[in-house]
Amino acid sequence: MALLPYVDVAAQGETQAVVVWLHGLGDSGHGFAPIVPELNIPKDAGIRFIFPHAPEQPITVNGGMRMRAWYDIKTMDLTHRADEPGVRESAKAVTALIDSLISQGICSEKIILAGFSQGGVIALHLLPRLSYKLAGVIALSTYMCAPEKLADEATNTNKSTSVFFGHGSEDPVVPMAAGQQAFHSLKKLGFNVSWQDYRMQHSVCAQEVAAISAFIQRQLMTQVEN
Repeated sequence: MALLPYVDVAAQGETQAVVVWLHGLGDSGHGFAPIVPELNIPKDAGIRFIFPHAPEQPITVNGGMRMRAWYDIKTMDLTHRADEPGVRESAKAVTALIDSLISQGICSEKIILAGFSQGGVIALHLLPRLSYKLAGVIALSTYMCAPEKLADEATNTNKSTSVFFGHGSEDPVVPMAAGQQAFHSLKKLGFNVSWQDYRMQHSVCAQEVAAISAFIQRQLMTQVEN
């Protein structure tokens, strides 16, 4: 499997940790890359940011139009919105990218996996299924694919890994209730999840960016210092 292409925002100085950030439907890695300076992470933190590009594919609900997507959307009904085979295929591709970072000498516990909307679906799918422990997961304006299979497929590897959920209370694309369902599905199984909602739609606001920055620094810089 060829590695996913990505936008690479290098760390200043030696790389100590990595954030892999997955975009939403129709976007690309370029969409979230400008958020890095807004996070105001200390320059000596040694944190590299990678923003992968999802492959292009036809999207059923958009009349078969081709666009970057982590999976097809056949219906807007949230119960069946995420095409499970497509989710699993993209999860493999993202795992291969993370594996490549580990092979370059980055410890898995210095890697945060972040995702917005579709990208968050992939992040939440991987969290309970990866064979190695991550530093954290950031799930933004997102939901869960096949929550009914979670209990059977989840391992204990990332049970203690901190998971930040952020969602807009006025989100018309992914209703906040869908994000809360994902949150409670993981919480019920003992995962270390936290929830924060904001008065916004399907987007990211300044208050959320500040919370994401604090999460990244808490999960990665403490480890770097240690």
